[in-house]
Amino acid sequence: MEIRDPVHGSIPILDAEIAIIEHPFFQRLRNIKQLGFSEYVFPGATHTRYLHSIGVMNVCNMVFNYLFKDQTSADIKRLKETLRLGCLLHDIGHAPLSHSTETVMPMVSELKLPKRFLDLKTDRQASHEDYTIKSITDSSFTESFKDARKEFGIDPNAIAELVIGETSNPDYFTVKGINYFPLLHQLVSSEMDCDRMDYLLRDSYFCGVSYGKFDLDWIIDNLKICIEDSSAYLGISERAISTFDDFLLSRFHMFMMVYFHYRAVCLEQMLFRYFDTSHGEYRIPADIEAYLDHDDPYLYKALKSSKNIWAKRVVMNNIPKKIMETFGTVHLAQMQELESYFKKENIDYIKCSSTGRLSKYYSANSPQQKYPMKVLRESALSKDFSTVKNIQEATDLFQKYSESHAVNRIHCDFDDLSPAAKKKVQQIIQA
Repeated sequence: MEIRDPVHGSIPILDAEIAIIEHPFFQRLRNIKQLGFSEYVFPGATHTRYLHSIGVMNVCNMVFNYLFKDQTSADIKRLKETLRLGCLLHDIGHAPLSHSTETVMPMVSELKLPKRFLDLKTDRQASHEDYTIKSITDSSFTESFKDARKEFGIDPNAIAELVIGETSNPDYFTVKGINYFPLLHQLVSSEMDCDRMDYLLRDSYFCGVSYGKFDLDWIIDNLKICIEDSSAYLGISERAISTFDDFLLSRFHMFMMVYFHYRAVCLEQMLFRYFDTSHGEYRIPADIEAYLDHDDPYLYKALKSSKNIWAKRVVMNNIPKKIMETFGTVHLAQMQELESYFKKENIDYIKCSSTGRLSKYYSANSPQQKYPMKVLRESALSKDFSTVKNIQEATDLFQKYSESHAVNRIHCDFDDLSPAAKKKVQQIIQA
């Protein structure tokens, strides 16, 4: 079986994977758009989590084939298939409109996750990752791994562990004394994972923009396996650091120019208003089998049948006018003054704040990730003289972009304001 993809071309699917892809749990992703409300700005952005997930699996396959030249052993084949399925299923738990509906998910205790994945000390609101774990390890979907288990010895729990970045069974990922779990998890979720390698190219393609384009082939050709303390980590050749910098900046520019577009962000805030004012009219169920029904059309049906004003405005793509926008710290004083005026006069408004950071792993205020990416400097004379260091020691981009780049906007129904209020708003903005 193969799938034709406009980004990567022909993508082969193994026989053992067909039952997984054809299962209703994975097919649900056909009806969940990758970029949520962004299609109201970029009409071509109707691509789905379904195709993106298959694309991520294809990228990881290319990466694995480059990193592991010898794939004859059963252990390496098991690791490869576990990685393929981890990349394929990393988004299986996403709710309608992707991240936008996580605010109406239940408490994680209601999901009844298997004990090995549950923190018994605290309870919190569930996330899409919790639904991913539940789907893979404890649902009707779990039966779909039967063929992969038989052919490759796949453990669904190991797939879930790759997604969340914690394993209770490192022996599963250990071959000839080397623990490959850090490397494989980095390919699923890290600074330069297969997820990002796919969605930057895919989102750029479907949005019709060039911000997210980067040299995928060159990056893959320069990836390395770096062994430290009997554990394998993802590394990159020093000669490809400039390409890695370009990759980081491509993602940053996509956030600033596409993902943070004012219309899509405001529509999301209006959806939150609907959730807050509709008395629980729409909720994500804790029952994982009932979750199958919850895709984008299901949510839009609820919005269309609702009498809530915010539901109606979301459906009609009727956002309040953007009347002020600030970048970074410039003009924040005027924005604060405008907010104070609106509160004093009891004028309704929506404030949208979007924060873009080059890296969530290596920023000044965030701890270094558990599995750091490495940079390999190889000697022209002998590999015995190669040196390895962490990525933040090889590029100054993390330092240059350590601070968040915030975009703040205020929306209101300006045309409905009184003449005096309109004049005051204009005075504040133009000050």
